This record gives sequence, structure tokens and C-alpha cells, in this order.
Amino acid sequence: MFISFPFTGSQTYLAFIAWIPLLFLTEHLIHAESKSRHLFLHSYIVFFIYNLGSTWWIWNASSGGMIFAVVLNALLMALFIQIYFLLKKHTRSNFGLLLFLVSWISFEYYHYTWELSWPWLSIGNVFSIHPEYIQWYEFTGVLGGTAWVLTINYLLFNLIKSTKTENIKHIFKSKLAILIFFIINGPILYSLYRYHQYNETKDAVEVVLIQPNINPYTEKFSIDVATQVEKVTNLAKPLITPKTKIIIAPETAISASFWEHSFQQTYISQYIQQFVSSPPSPLFLCGASTLKYYQEKNSTVSRAIPHEDGFYESYNTSVLFQEKRDASFIHKSKLVLGVERIPFNTLLPWLEDLAIDFDGASGSLGIEKTPKIFKTKELNFTSSVCYESVYGEFIGQQVKEGAQVVFIITNDGWWGDTPGYKQHASFARLRAIENRRSIGRSANTGVSCFINQRGDVISKTNWDEEIAVKQTINKNKKLTFYSRYGDWIGMLASFLFFVSCVFVVLLKIKRAIKKKS
Repeated sequence: MFISFPFTGSQTYLAFIAWIPLLFLTEHLIHAESKSRHLFLHSYIVFFIYNLGSTWWIWNASSGGMIFAVVLNALLMALFIQIYFLLKKHTRSNFGLLLFLVSWISFEYYHYTWELSWPWLSIGNVFSIHPEYIQWYEFTGVLGGTAWVLTINYLLFNLIKSTKTENIKHIFKSKLAILIFFIINGPILYSLYRYHQYNETKDAVEVVLIQPNINPYTEKFSIDVATQVEKVTNLAKPLITPKTKIIIAPETAISASFWEHSFQQTYISQYIQQFVSSPPSPLFLCGASTLKYYQEKNSTVSRAIPHEDGFYESYNTSVLFQEKRDASFIHKSKLVLGVERIPFNTLLPWLEDLAIDFDGASGSLGIEKTPKIFKTKELNFTSSVCYESVYGEFIGQQVKEGAQVVFIITNDGWWGDTPGYKQHASFARLRAIENRRSIGRSANTGVSCFINQRGDVISKTNWDEEIAVKQTINKNKKLTFYSRYGDWIGMLASFLFFVSCVFVVLLKIKRAIKKKS
């Protein structure tokens, strides 16, 4: 499993067989009428290795965070395999594939929305380095890739199982073998056709991305913020032309926290405002840590202002500067677990004391309650901060709000030169395909890149490089099926999963009554 995942092996084809041993174990335990705990132990070991092998790099940012993520996520994965085992065992039906799909896809779908959200290891993400094979994500999103992988694993498992009772020559001529052949190759052939036939509508916008390469541990929160901002603008200046529409700087490019209501009076705001007022007056987008004042408690993360009336909330914020207008703000909605968001803090407030302390962000931050985008006279765009770019449906909702391009601002320097930043960058290619939007990605230490609407990386920087890059990308107004309807596969799977669980409970009750009578 982890060898198939991007940049921890990148042997994508292995995803199509990785689940077969676990399926054989499940089948064996069902026929042996074993207790489900036997499967739980084995599957937990499997998923522990998968999580550790794919996301070990979290250790560079937080050893405790990595241990928590690996141990807990493996536990949740094993739990849903356990539920599949129980559903199949008690129904004794021929709907094994359906139960397998709805159980796992429900898990991945819930993992996008609940308090312990961590969708990094969704199976459909394995194809992020092969966009030519998954152009149909514009209909299904990542969960369609998950369904594809699991279906092929399950059918191959049944094909191998049939070798015990049938002649091998007959097996490879069987309907099942033919079905597997088409399920593997059909989506790939369609995708290759769509990939080569897709043409972007020419609606150009010139973008400059900044990669200041400021070490988040030793420089980011110790060097004067004005010096950092001046560095960003100086990197941009040589690339600006009369056609330049926007300059993108990374997450927390403005590293010191400030009050939003008084930001216009700060030196930083006035400096950037003067910068964007000079011809050709491009837009300037960057990240910042901001504070917002409230007269009354706004949410569960509002904190009382010491020795004063009122409350405040901290935000990880995108800030847009434009000529002759005050800066505008959009707050990050999808927060990093353990750093920016403490789960279940409403029920257990003391958990806030366990927040991982990163300079510039710790404890639960405030969020935007609905997806928002920046709208200007010539360009509508998302500003997806860091972890938000992992959430396909969230980006789709921003596109549905009118975003013509997608901009991602991130740091990624916390993890060092590991698979982490490479995986994060590659997931942006999935967002490009799902929504058919060009993407500009500014990362503090790399990689920064431009991605076209087919998911191709058309230019990128190197890791640990101080640089600015320029590219002309195309806007797009059309909505894909996925942009309109989001993770419909997840919603359908969740409904069927709920129905299956209710059916099994009722079935057990019926059998218990029958046994007593």
C-alpha cells in the first residue's frame, strides 16, 4: 500500500493488488467462523504500516503529531474493515463487493468532514502523479479513484480464489477475467482520449509566484516581518510586466499577527499598498496571521481579551491587496488537526492545552463558515491555504462560487526535504482535473508550480530555492460535474452503508427472536 503511494514508492500499479491479502484473510475468518477481533489485529498491523510508510515525514514537524496520526488513523481504518467483516458475515450474501465499497468509501467520506478529519491517505490520491489516467475525476473526484482501485482488488481476489476449483486456462477466458480487463482498461482508455482531446479556452492571465525560501524554524518568526515582505516584493519586481495581473506570496508571508480592523494603518499594509499602486498595479495575494475583534463571543474558539471588554479570534488568513482599496481577508476553513484545530474542544475544553505549538499558529483558530473566494474586476479566484487543497469538494464549492482559477498558498517547510511536500504539491493536480481550473501554487520553501486544466505541471521550482516565477495561465468559467455535485459517490456510499448496518441489526434481532422461540 505505501509503496504504491506517491513519493514513498510511487509504484502506482501496486494499488490494484495491495488489498488482496487482506481480502483473503477476511474470507478465511468468515468461513472459519472466527471472532472479528482476529481480523482487527491483522488489519491494524496492515494499516499501521501503510500510515507509517506514507506519512512518517510528519515526525519532522512533530513527533507526537506523527505518532498520533499513525496510531489513530490505522485504528479507524481497521475499524471500518471490521465493520465490513461483520456486515458480510451476518448477511451471508453475494453482495461482498458492494459491502466492501460502501464500508471503505464511507470511511473516506466521513474523513473529509468530521472532527478527526485526515483525508491525506484516501486511496484515490495514489493517481496524483498520473493525471493522464484519471481525467474522469472531473465526474467522480478522488472517491471515484478509490472505488476503481477497490473494485479491481476485489475482482482479482475472486479470480485468484477461483483457481482452486477451475482450470487456469478457463479462468483467463472467463467472464470475470474479461470484466476485470475492461474495468482496468476502460477508464484508462477514456482518460487518455480525454487527456489528448482536452483544449483549454484561451483566456489568459499572467501570474507571478514568489518562493522566498524562509526557514520556518530558524527565520520565519524571528526575522523582522518588514524585511520578509520587502524580500517578497523585490523578488517579484524583475518579473512584472504590463500584463501581470496578480502576484502570489505564500502562507504567512506576513508572519506577525495583526488586528484586521486597524491593519490599514500599519507599515506593512502601507508598504504593500504603495507597491500595488505602482503601474501596472497588479493584485497582490499573500498569507498572514490575523486577529479579529468581537464585542460578544463569536464561536467556541473566541477568547476574552485580557483586562478589556470583548473577544478576539485568531485566523490563518489570505489577504488581497489591490489599488485604491483596503485590504480584504478570507480566513482558512480547513484547519490542520492538532496545530490549528483541537478536536472535540467544545465537549472537552482542556484539550486546548495539548495543542502542538508552532510559531505563528497553535490552538484552535477561527474559520470561515462557508467557502469564499476573492472577486475582482478582471479575475475571480480561490486562495486555498495549505491543507485546504487536500479537500476536493471544498475546492469545488469555491469554484462553484465563481472562481476562474485556483491559487494555493502554503508553507510546507515544516517537513523538510521529505515526501510530504511532494505529496502535497501533487494533490493539487487532482484539484485541477476535478474542476478544470488552472492552478498557481506558491510554497514558502517549495515546490511552487503552475498546473494546467489537465493536471500537468507546466513549470515548477526546486525545493529550498529562493526564486520568483512567471507564467500565463487560462481562466475557465465552466463547471464540471464534480464542481456542481461534489462527492456524490461518498454521499451515496454513506446512505448504502447506513442501510446495510440497519439491515444487519434488524437481521440479528430477527434471528435472536427466532432462536428463543
